[in-house]
Amino acid sequence: MDKKGIRRILIRSTNWVGDAVMTLPALEAVRDNFPQARITVLGKPWVAPIFSAHPAVDSVLPFNKGEGAFTGFREVARVIRLIRRQRFDLAILFQNAFEAALLCFMGGVRFRVGYGTDARGFLLTHSIEPERKVLKLHQSEYYLSILRAMGWEAKSRDPVLHLSSKDRDSAGAVLEREGIGKDEVVVGLGPGAIFGGAKRWPPARFARLGDRAVEEWGARVLILGSGREEDLCGAVCSSMAHDSLNLCGRTSLNVAMGLISRCRIFVTNDSGLMHVACALRVPTVAIFGPTDHVATGPRGPGAVVVRHDTECAPCLKQECPVDHRCMLAIGWEEVWEKITGLWRDDL
Repeated sequence: MDKKGIRRILIRSTNWVGDAVMTLPALEAVRDNFPQARITVLGKPWVAPIFSAHPAVDSVLPFNKGEGAFTGFREVARVIRLIRRQRFDLAILFQNAFEAALLCFMGGVRFRVGYGTDARGFLLTHSIEPERKVLKLHQSEYYLSILRAMGWEAKSRDPVLHLSSKDRDSAGAVLEREGIGKDEVVVGLGPGAIFGGAKRWPPARFARLGDRAVEEWGARVLILGSGREEDLCGAVCSSMAHDSLNLCGRTSLNVAMGLISRCRIFVTNDSGLMHVACALRVPTVAIFGPTDHVATGPRGPGAVVVRHDTECAPCLKQECPVDHRCMLAIGWEEVWEKITGLWRDDL
């Protein structure tokens, strides 16, 4: 492959917010290797905000495949036509699905690079075998290794998110409507985790942290999450003795990112919002239990992981089959201590 002949690059994003954030170092490395190329990201609509304001990205192509067979086929056909029309020279597949390779093959992309997983190697012009040592590192290294396998420079770096002025203004307008001024201390809570209940610390303990922030600092507490976590976030809100602002399911990811950027501290389970907060350089306390903090922990300055060693963790299970000891062993006082440590460091 002659790098000088690459003018249009298509990157197939991963499908989940946290994973998408962890691809950002590799995305920046693509830009470094192809400074003159036009880079388009193909991804699901809910991860598009991760890329829409990023300086390494020229455009975002939404892939809104529905659940129904006919709806899905129609969207696949639409995207294949768009890929053909734009005549991409190179596709780099961060997503490991067979479908990602098929789209680029059918779309006529000349060079198709990615891991040869999911029995898709024959659809790739450059099929890469993941090294075992990479699987033991942080997931951002997993995506960087695709570029390294091609002989391209891809240095390790922390994910960095970029917000548009529109998203910042929209978030500011939300806070203003709720009576939260620009100079007030805002503490964010992210009690959800789409993956499953095993990753969720008890709502009552998040509530205790929120109350303590109000009592100690006069903070305004934001509770954020997706629409599927409304009951969970509502439980945190109702368990607090002081008022909080529960915006779970009431904002787009764009606005949620803007709101998180206004937080002095963000406290969260292992979730997409955890990666968002850390990539926005917001001091972040992440509570870990069944998942691997080495592979998917927050990466960046001002990030602290709270976890306990247990014989069964990390189990990577969606629901705990026993007593949830990895999470229940973590007391709110222990987390509060980490919060105050970040508070002092941020002064």
